[in-house]
Amino acid sequence: MRTHFHRNPCAAHRAAARLHRGRTTGGTAQATDQGDLIEPRFDLATQPSILVRTRTGEELLGLHSVLLNAHVIETLAVPLPPAASGLWRLLAAITARITGLDQPDTPLEAWLKRRAELLEAPTGFDPDIIDTYCAAHTWDLFDRTRPFLQDPALASQCAKTSGINTLVWGRPAGNNLAWFSAHTDTRPQPAPSHEAFWHLLIHHYYGRSGTCSTRTLTPPAPKHLQLRAGPVRGTVSFHPVGRTLYESLLLHLVPYQGSGQLADTDRCPWEEAPPAPHTPPTEVTWPGRLLAGRSRHALLLVPDTDGSHVTDVYLSFASRHIPPPAADPYTIIHTNRNKSADKRDTPRRADADRAMWRDLDALLLTDDETTNTHTSTRRPAAFDHLNDLPAPVRIHLRVQVHGFDQDPKTKDRTWYSALTPPIWNWAQEHDPDTATRIAECRRAAETLAATLRSTANQAWKQTTNAPRARPCTWSRTALALYWPRAEPLFWHLIEDREPDAFTAFAHLAITALRTATRTDLLHHQSAGPALAQALATLRATQSDRPKDR
Repeated sequence: MRTHFHRNPCAAHRAAARLHRGRTTGGTAQATDQGDLIEPRFDLATQPSILVRTRTGEELLGLHSVLLNAHVIETLAVPLPPAASGLWRLLAAITARITGLDQPDTPLEAWLKRRAELLEAPTGFDPDIIDTYCAAHTWDLFDRTRPFLQDPALASQCAKTSGINTLVWGRPAGNNLAWFSAHTDTRPQPAPSHEAFWHLLIHHYYGRSGTCSTRTLTPPAPKHLQLRAGPVRGTVSFHPVGRTLYESLLLHLVPYQGSGQLADTDRCPWEEAPPAPHTPPTEVTWPGRLLAGRSRHALLLVPDTDGSHVTDVYLSFASRHIPPPAADPYTIIHTNRNKSADKRDTPRRADADRAMWRDLDALLLTDDETTNTHTSTRRPAAFDHLNDLPAPVRIHLRVQVHGFDQDPKTKDRTWYSALTPPIWNWAQEHDPDTATRIAECRRAAETLAATLRSTANQAWKQTTNAPRARPCTWSRTALALYWPRAEPLFWHLIEDREPDAFTAFAHLAITALRTATRTDLLHHQSAGPALAQALATLRATQSDRPKDR
């Protein structure tokens, strides 16, 4: 049976729709009072711009339809993981607004009770509140005065545009080489407006640092050509996912736990005019500023005549000031108590070579079980208040992982995505034995991997008389054999508690090293003793059980 979506926009959008002229597949053009001039439009509230998954497949919907039908939509299906991660944050901020769960003076018990009641509501969000909120704000990508998530001042403050290839991630721009893209700077191709919106989100959350277009400010200020990196650049995000998009958005919310915040001071970018670059940064408040208002990039999209495509972009810095620190609620936080307060907490970096199961214990354990008093690991804040969920919600809760493997400045390696099975019944609050077993198996796997790497490098050094132990063919090959086999062993050890985890992973590491060196063992006279010593070290690691995570 095909899912039927409610597509009727709110009254304000219906009135605006009557003014549209030249409607196309991707955008709309609006006639002005002069009659001849046509203004391009792409209203995210009504235009298909967000890809979602339902029981019958995937479909592009406008923001209004996504919110209205969240209870029958399974999840987001945006194909770019960093764009999906940014969209989760944006939708979570809107969800807090339309549910009233953004009030800082609500007691924690009352907040949790209210969210539990909403999770059990079969009809989703209140349509009247959605209509009111959509009508109160501008969602048009090309609005003259309030383009969505953009700064219209760039058109007059920047001497030139940056090029459409600068906007679209994966395309070569400037002097970058075109390794995996048919696009070139000499023949730039327009981007569909809904895809430009996805790339706009990536810039706001994962944008690079470095040089950018000159921005002439009023009053005059020294030229400033430096971008600061996006607030979650190079990190991996963990998003709680329920049975429907409606459940997932409610699970993304975190109760306010600070002090002194006033509800009327928290603003999302679409709820206020863009701040001037001279303006000192405001406090990072929950949820609007924290989830959607920490961008360090200012962008302005240049549309084609009807708004169906974006042909160019202005890109410059958003502020001359250092942004205030803030902890993102969907990242694992590492704390180093030896560092100053402003540098003490750092989010876990994205690593395309690191499988998701190695992060499970950081999500499931309430705190860091470590004997090291200088460092600790903290689960994402969004997971701190999921223990009193209704049972049907809790037993189906999964985690969507979105990572963007980047360096802190300009280099982008790759992005990736993963989805866990339902895991929340294993949380320490519900099943401490399983949570502890998961942590033990993860520690064993990583300890043996580190020992495998060091012993293989040392054996290679002894065999070849290399000046020092360094990453070598043996260690790379052995680890390439070890990690794919480590994951099924990990899940087996979670089900079967009898085997010793360190012993099991030691056997796996020994097998990997023997396989990786089988051919060289026949050609290098000194390889035998060196490898025998390496294998002995791996066996001895079975009794080395570090307690830190």
